[in-house]
Amino acid sequence: MRGTLTHSVCTQLYNTSLGLLTDFYQMTMASGYLKHGLAEREATFHMFFRRHPFQGGFTIAAGLENLVDFVKSFHLNASDIEYLATLKGSDKEPLFAESFLEYLSQMRFTVDIEAVPEGTVVFPYEPLVRVRGPLIQCQLLETPLLNLINFPSLIATKAARMRLAAGDDQILEFGLRRAQGIDGSLTASRAAYIGGCDSTSNVLAGKLFGIPVAGTHSHSWVMVFDDETQAFEAFADAMPANSIFLVDTYDTLAGVERAIEVGQQMRERGHSLAGVRLDSGDLTYLSVQARKLLDDAGFRETKIVASNELDENLITEMKHQGTKITVWGVGTNLVTGKDNPALDGVYKLSAIRDEAGEWQYKLKLSEQMRKVSNPGILQVSRFSRNGEYVADVIYDTELGLPSPCHIVDPLDSTRSKDLGRELDHQDLLVPIFREGSCVYECPSLPTIRQRAQDQLKRFHRSIKRFVNPHQYVVGMEQNLYDLKVGLINNIRHGAPARITKNASQQDNNL
Repeated sequence: MRGTLTHSVCTQLYNTSLGLLTDFYQMTMASGYLKHGLAEREATFHMFFRRHPFQGGFTIAAGLENLVDFVKSFHLNASDIEYLATLKGSDKEPLFAESFLEYLSQMRFTVDIEAVPEGTVVFPYEPLVRVRGPLIQCQLLETPLLNLINFPSLIATKAARMRLAAGDDQILEFGLRRAQGIDGSLTASRAAYIGGCDSTSNVLAGKLFGIPVAGTHSHSWVMVFDDETQAFEAFADAMPANSIFLVDTYDTLAGVERAIEVGQQMRERGHSLAGVRLDSGDLTYLSVQARKLLDDAGFRETKIVASNELDENLITEMKHQGTKITVWGVGTNLVTGKDNPALDGVYKLSAIRDEAGEWQYKLKLSEQMRKVSNPGILQVSRFSRNGEYVADVIYDTELGLPSPCHIVDPLDSTRSKDLGRELDHQDLLVPIFREGSCVYECPSLPTIRQRAQDQLKRFHRSIKRFVNPHQYVVGMEQNLYDLKVGLINNIRHGAPARITKNASQQDNNL
């Protein structure tokens, strides 16, 4: 592609390098780092989020496998470099120096990356990913990392909420037609499966990820035939082992009666009526009436499938009302994260080595405490008692994790807690890359899915409420908190916007 879009954008998009999948300012900063001799300075960045989506009490981490693939395959090809060379500044001169473009053409990632495994339950301000290495590489990872982690974590969380609402019922994800493009649909299908959906209607996702595929037929199938009975008979003939009839094209309960007639014909041929699907109207009322009709006719094993703008709140309410639905088809509200369409994940510099090789801790200050980032080289340890998770501790790996441990709420210093030696604990961030080489074996998708469900079972049910969930205990280790306060004081009193680990340990004023 040179200068004009002469071919299908879709065809080109999926046959190109992803080296330029970044924001423009990442490139301008990278150029500046190289010019000022900072490109190879060792730095540490963390990706975290500030608020749970959907006003919930937990979030499911997802997207790591795609990040692994991105880092493994990263490069800028000749056409990428050629494109960057065409960019001009306000003086109409090339924006990027030849030396910078040459540097980029040879660059491969040599960073260390730690991350929480996919399917992990996570909380605000906890690092989901830690990147440590040359400053220029850490900076260039910001945008793609956020792109690859934010959206799938959002959708996995939404799906987990629907799984909690549905209990043991089956959940079919079928949001392909309303998802945000090809990437959005595939990412959503994979993330929805991690969160707890049982299957997808997305056939390409089924092929690529091994997710079970499922579906029924649409209203157009019924409308093609002269009457509903003909339509059901034809579908039973075409798909005798997958006959779920959509019964609301004309009159829902009459449609159920016709489905029963065809189901009786199927039985005579040795097949079963798998289900009927409701897609409009009062789904709870119709499901109760449909169940009675089916049971009275001897079709107790036939499932009732429902769809139509469902989400976790509607599913919960319908189950409270006594619905007989046992298979839930969820689409738009799931794959778009409709009521909260973005996770507010961010990526912040937290430490950089000075010329003497000593770590200088950094933070981003704000008038809003919730937007102040945490300094240090961070890890999260999850504490448990008798198998139930009770608290998470954000600590600095250079300062260590004392035992017993005193933690402070990062947003309210008056709230603190002691975690005794009797508690079990485990670090959440695990090694993914060492000096650019992958040291992590990505688990299978069913394993990731099971991890999410197993983790949720180990949290108190109060954090899983949809309305006013309990706030799970997440605190900063006291020494790290003191270091943060000292750095904030430095900045606000005009001192250098940095603090060293050693200085923070010696400063009695912290």
